[in-house]
Amino acid sequence: MSRRKLTRQQRWRVEKIQAERAERAGRRAQRDAEQLDAGTYGPERAGRVAAHFGRTLEVEAPAADTDAFTRHRCHLRANLEGLVTGDHVIWREADDGSGVVVARGQRDSVLERPDARGQMRPVAANIDQILIVIAAEPVPHPNLIDRYLVAAENTGIAPVLVLNKSDLLPDEGGELRELLARYTALDYPLIEASARIDHGLVALHAQLHERTSVFVGQSGVGKSSLIDRLLPEETLRIGALSTESRKGKHTTTTARLYPLPRQGEPGAPREGDLIDSPGIREFGLWHLDEQQIAEGFIEFRPFIGRCRFRDCRHREEPGCALLEAVEQGDIHPARFASFQRIRDDVANT
Repeated sequence: MSRRKLTRQQRWRVEKIQAERAERAGRRAQRDAEQLDAGTYGPERAGRVAAHFGRTLEVEAPAADTDAFTRHRCHLRANLEGLVTGDHVIWREADDGSGVVVARGQRDSVLERPDARGQMRPVAANIDQILIVIAAEPVPHPNLIDRYLVAAENTGIAPVLVLNKSDLLPDEGGELRELLARYTALDYPLIEASARIDHGLVALHAQLHERTSVFVGQSGVGKSSLIDRLLPEETLRIGALSTESRKGKHTTTTARLYPLPRQGEPGAPREGDLIDSPGIREFGLWHLDEQQIAEGFIEFRPFIGRCRFRDCRHREEPGCALLEAVEQGDIHPARFASFQRIRDDVANT
């Protein structure tokens, strides 16, 4: 993605805005330092970013002597950039319940998406699993599922397939059953559920237990319906996740962290966390090279690097280990065709 050239006036405006931001950041840093030195803020506490709003954050922290959590609107010190939902932080509380974030903890994982300039930016951190939601209707496209799996594999975060609207699926046979069997044969977890008839929600809740999870999937598969059932109290609080979101029109890009209550017990102690954001419901793959795309197909990994030629493109080259694996039945032909399509699409981006 090429960058747009700026005129002299546009460059001047950008530089002016950046200088003003730097000046404001300097004033904030000085004010924070003075207040911290003066003891205006309390002792350091551990917390986690529940939402991000520009220069302010919503930080969640354990309440004293209870299993509950409280949320506090905080700003961050000027030297702390790039904090996202899910980050573990150290913060200090003011008398009015607000606070200042003074440090960020180490990240175990991070999800990214491209910004307006095409640069990868973090959206959420410390994710344990990515739940790829598909549905009996609309009929899932294998190549789209493979794109989600490649993206998940390249983040190092475990993917889980969730089939929603499973009550619309034939009991036996059918192309969708064959497609799902292709992924379970690769040891990808599959949960069949239906938000409409409460089928499979217990198994889904068990998969979310004591984990931080995100949901991804194309519009219409019922992500919001599943989240509504899992978070009944939050659904009321946030207006059923907005009517517009159900129409596939995402009205916000703010990732939010929601506590997962015990199954069937609203208000009970949390058993996990969900992060919901339109910004991470879909992934781009254009930033991946051919090697990373191939490694995103987990059954390819034993054969990668075993081709006769080091620069093998896995097309029609003699001695291609991947082509031989397809012929011998170790790689499904549809998965290999999907890899070729993704590789060619990314190369032409």
